[in-house]
Amino acid sequence: MCDENTVEDNKKYLKKAGWFSRRQFSKLTAGSALAMLLPRVAHALDVSERDVMVPTPDGMADCYFVTPSSGTHPGVLIWPDILGLRPAFRAMGKRLAESGYSVLVVNPYYRSATAPVIPEGASFADESTRNTVFPLARQLSAETHMTDAKAFVAFIDAQAEVDTSRKIGTTGYCMGGPIVMRTAAAVPDRIGAGATFHGGGLVTDNPDSPHLLVPTMKAHFLIAIAANDDERDPEAKNVLRETYDKAGLPAEIEVYEGAMHGWCPPDSSVYHEAQAERAWARLLVLFATALT
Repeated sequence: MCDENTVEDNKKYLKKAGWFSRRQFSKLTAGSALAMLLPRVAHALDVSERDVMVPTPDGMADCYFVTPSSGTHPGVLIWPDILGLRPAFRAMGKRLAESGYSVLVVNPYYRSATAPVIPEGASFADESTRNTVFPLARQLSAETHMTDAKAFVAFIDAQAEVDTSRKIGTTGYCMGGPIVMRTAAAVPDRIGAGATFHGGGLVTDNPDSPHLLVPTMKAHFLIAIAANDDERDPEAKNVLRETYDKAGLPAEIEVYEGAMHGWCPPDSSVYHEAQAERAWARLLVLFATALT
């Protein structure tokens, strides 16, 4: 979960790894460098991209839609991390579209602000960034997650580029992890696969804990856990495994050793290319098998 503990964990990790300068990292995350950080997709498809406004019960959500330039393809819904929709997640969505999916990347904060909500190159380690995103994140709830999920899935299904005969996939990072699970529960007949990467709060003691919704889902799951998140809550993975087993749903649940909370987005200070690529490969396997 993104909090002050995450900041301290990542500072220790970066110091040990030799990252002493945020200025160096800021240069790396500027502009087109983000796309260059992501390895090229083999046999990448040509894609078309556009900014879209998606109607929801609470207003219009500004989102990014990217799809192969020809044909129809399975839909995918991407929930960003706590820093929201920004160039890094546009690059990630585009890469997935190049692999053969029609992808909607959403702005979870549309009720309060249009994306991006932080300047390019901003870091969660900076207090000013946390002071911007924490209040936005606190305005969301289990209820808004569910209502938004239904609206975004309906939008995806209405697009001509989407093959509605196939299931939809959804991915979430950091705070997007719980939203993925709630999406799978909100629209169980459409969501065939869900994947969370360093998702926070998947198992809690609260009555609205995401893991309690598993029996209502029909999706196959990939849950990729950061090493430091597992250290703070080592029992969560066991609860998740038991819960999915009881529901009879396939779920690959694994701790990614050496990968810190936030290791997947290419603009993260703790981006771990090897483990991010491993998670990406497992995602593609999941979608290939579950989005039928």
